[in-house]
Amino acid sequence: MKGPLILGILLVAIGAAFVGYDHYTYTTREQILQIGPLTATAEKKHTVALPPALGWLLVGGGACLIAFALIRKH
Repeated sequence: MKGPLILGILLVAIGAAFVGYDHYTYTTREQILQIGPLTATAEKKHTVALPPALGWLLVGGGACLIAFALIRKH
């Protein structure tokens, strides 16, 4: 019965990360001009929003799995 307990702990940890970080940003490089051997690139930042409700659902689901695993153990 360690499977549901470990999965519950992972869900709580991932859910807490979603609640703590409401967005993340990453950078990409795009080639905007190429003339012969010369190239020009531009860095572009992208922001992805993470919904807090999803984090709370993961925390709640993980807590339920932990409770289920502990109840079934006894």
